[in-house]
Amino acid sequence: MTFDDQLQRYFGTTDMAALSPDVLTAGIDRMKVDLGLETDRARRFALWALLFTLGEAPDLDVAFKDEADREAARNLMDLMAAAEERGGGA
Repeated sequence: MTFDDQLQRYFGTTDMAALSPDVLTAGIDRMKVDLGLETDRARRFALWALLFTLGEAPDLDVAFKDEADREAARNLMDLMAAAEERGGGA
């Protein structure tokens, strides 16, 4: 599942700037449902990561049962924060 695949699946486009608030909200809601149903760890992480970039990710202890997955999520959060501090954005 690539980033563009996720955008196309949940929002109907890969151009996030073109989304209306209603389409964005509906796509995020679908992602949250899929996150709750997903059993594949990699797909689950990909969904959580996109939700995180959109500011809509659930808490780590809710999203991930496995400590290794929570640690990977923390690492992603740290990397994104460091990039933002350097002016690279998220």
